[in-house]
Amino acid sequence: MPRMRHALLCALALVISTGLARAEVTRVEVARRLDLGSTGYEKIIGTIHFAVDPKDPRNLGVVDLDKAPVNASGRVEFSSDLYILRPKAPRGNGAALIDILNRGNKMVLTGFNRGGSPDPATEDDLGDRFLMRFGFTVVWVGWEFDVGDRPMAMRIYVPVAIDHGTAITGVVGAAWTANARGTEFVAGDLAHYDAVDPNGPDSSLVACPDVFADACAAVARDAWRVRGHTVTLDRGFEPGWTYRLRYRAANPPVAGLGFVAVRDTTAWLKHQPDALAPVKYAYAFGSSQSGRFLRGFLYEGFNTDERDRQVFDGVMAHIAGAARLDLNARWSTPTGLAVHNATSFPFADASLRDPSSGAQDGELDNPRMAGHAPKVFYTNTPVEYWGTSRVAALVHTSPDGTADLAPPDNVRVYFLAGTQHSPARFPAELSSGQQPDNPVDYWWTLRALLLSMHKWVKEGTAPPPSLYPRLADGTLVPAAAIAFPAIPGVASPRGLRAGLRAANRLVKDGAASAVPLPLLVPAVDADGNERAGIRLPDVAVPLATYTGWNFRTPKIGAPNELVSLLGASIAFPATRAAREAAGDPRRSIAERYQSHDAYLAAVEQAADALVKAGYLLVDDEPRILQRAGDQYDLAVTARSPAAKR
Repeated sequence: MPRMRHALLCALALVISTGLARAEVTRVEVARRLDLGSTGYEKIIGTIHFAVDPKDPRNLGVVDLDKAPVNASGRVEFSSDLYILRPKAPRGNGAALIDILNRGNKMVLTGFNRGGSPDPATEDDLGDRFLMRFGFTVVWVGWEFDVGDRPMAMRIYVPVAIDHGTAITGVVGAAWTANARGTEFVAGDLAHYDAVDPNGPDSSLVACPDVFADACAAVARDAWRVRGHTVTLDRGFEPGWTYRLRYRAANPPVAGLGFVAVRDTTAWLKHQPDALAPVKYAYAFGSSQSGRFLRGFLYEGFNTDERDRQVFDGVMAHIAGAARLDLNARWSTPTGLAVHNATSFPFADASLRDPSSGAQDGELDNPRMAGHAPKVFYTNTPVEYWGTSRVAALVHTSPDGTADLAPPDNVRVYFLAGTQHSPARFPAELSSGQQPDNPVDYWWTLRALLLSMHKWVKEGTAPPPSLYPRLADGTLVPAAAIAFPAIPGVASPRGLRAGLRAANRLVKDGAASAVPLPLLVPAVDADGNERAGIRLPDVAVPLATYTGWNFRTPKIGAPNELVSLLGASIAFPATRAAREAAGDPRRSIAERYQSHDAYLAAVEQAADALVKAGYLLVDDEPRILQRAGDQYDLAVTARSPAAKR
């Protein structure tokens, strides 16, 4: 969908008016509309247009909105790419699943539907059609201004801020760790910001021997150059070193309108009878970057629209940890991973006093929420506890990490034990880490949780209880105290640290930015597998040690640092003889399971227990058992899954 807006303007579009004099959604241009085979669904692709009052109390929090140009009615206009998969009556369940785009990409079709095309044309392009079977309307709306031109990417088109007719300039920055010795690096975090004065006094490049280094060295100005947002270093970047770039840019976009686009599109679907896909309920799903989007959306008060109505009834903020997104700010850089600067106080939902700054605030418990807190699921993997400074433990502990907190009644916290940020392919392979990637697939649990969210909102049926590690029972511990087994060839994670707090612009003095974050991590058993949380059959009946951390391979440098967002799978020895020869403290597969059938029986028992508790769907068990059998064969016989079939 490269520059979809321009393509749509050239198309013979169907223009639909909202019919409301002061509607925030002013019109929708429909470029394509077609049925998807026999599914009973149709897809609608177009552009949605907005006009918002910069003086409305619900818009005052949008940074620089007061500096955006206005139309004759005093409103700020902007637009977004729009994509809808809509069930035709009477097939729908009355609920919209708003998939918060990740860097312009759709997530829920490949996730919940276990595959499919980002632009389905037939029913075969919809994976196993899970979302369609249960009647969800699925909606995507562009919210990120700096999405590049690539097929099917969706974005928002916002005005830039202007100061009384004068262009605004400011210093922007990005940081990255080099993986190779090339001489050029494209600073993707700054994709929207070209340097306006490349050789000016604000341009600098700093090199650091590691990501947390205090002793960094400025690179001599005649040894590097920046053109646009591409930096060239004559001697080449050193693998494993971290570089920090700064330069002056111009014309900051009013990026916080991304929150408004999601807010007002959802309100349009829920409350405008002639909307293209009217619904009664709306749930948001966001993963990683878009999970952080949702935490920011809620915290900054965007779950209430201009008419003081609740926007989302339910929110699933997935693999976001305790972090939020750099969106509603001047010189926003939402594309970045924000590996070490994403997390600021408050971390937990309840309003708490921060011992470091003295501030009092909460993710959901603050005046901006206006009584419109949705039902919320937080789902995290061990990656969000161990790495990337997302410190997921602070979602359910005090700000200093010294005491457990109970989630509010409208919140559930689920820890997906033994998984990584996004499941790796099976069979596991080596990529950028010292150990093979982690292929444990948590999407089976997310499918069950989505249906639980719908029942919770629609029928009041309580979802499965929270499952996460706790200080009180010893399943949550400081990283330095982790009892990880001494596996030959596997580095210990005990020396890792979490990094520093980011500043919070909504709290006086930034709420103690630059204060070290506590690193609390899930405790493990004798195999190195986590003891608490939702233990999928892979973890409950293991063939390997599954972690949420993986140290960088020496070939890309910094082997004592983690690969961002990557976990590991460290296979058990196949036999006792192999275990003893390797000096591996973990029992072998043969010592654990007498046969293929015995292993599958144990897997089925573990899956049955999760189904009974509500963390898996019974219909998904056959596919889980199929893969378990493939894993066993691969681990024991070194034959591929295809060979067995």
